[in-house]
Amino acid sequence: MTLRYQIVPVTAFQQNCSVIWCDETRHAAIVDPGGDIQRIMAVVNEHQLEVKQLLLTHGHMDHVGGTPDLAAQLQVPVIGPHKDDAFWLQALPGQGDMFGFPRVEAFDPDQWLEDGDTVTIGNQTLAVYHTPGHTPGHVIFFNEESQTAWVGDVLFKGAIGRTDFPKGNFEQLIAAIKGKLWPLGNDVIFIPGHGERSTFGRERVSNPFVADEMPLY
Repeated sequence: MTLRYQIVPVTAFQQNCSVIWCDETRHAAIVDPGGDIQRIMAVVNEHQLEVKQLLLTHGHMDHVGGTPDLAAQLQVPVIGPHKDDAFWLQALPGQGDMFGFPRVEAFDPDQWLEDGDTVTIGNQTLAVYHTPGHTPGHVIFFNEESQTAWVGDVLFKGAIGRTDFPKGNFEQLIAAIKGKLWPLGNDVIFIPGHGERSTFGRERVSNPFVADEMPLY
């Protein structure tokens, strides 16, 4: 059994939407469909996948803007983020105006996620971790078998998520990275919301915001 994925940069913000699937069943999920639905669906069709759900890390427009239309097109549920991001999803019309995105109406997901939940994609499982700080309801998804994590805007290669948005919290973000992400292991490859992939171990050594005070052994 193998979990596979393809990153699809979407929107003017080049947000890393991911199509992820179980190679055995061809069942798929789409993480953070922020827009450019036709580009996302091209990947789905290329690999002959059956999309079962849309997964959201948090409620910012560039991560969720394509969600209502794609969910309606595919007739699949929207899962996530944590309920503390409900206010961001309710503010979507204003977010569109603020950032110059096409208007998206407010929505609630079919299921909110909690820390410790799991999401199943075919024969593969994603563990859910609540990681507030960038937004209060941010979650990440982790597949232990492939040692891969989808971390939204919590952590980037060489940087961390912004905390100057409403209800952002720098201390919470640092605590989430060090307390939730690092224990998953140094070899974990993570797909951030923007930019290149990296590993937790590499960031623990080199990321100026969250590098360990002591070197790794």
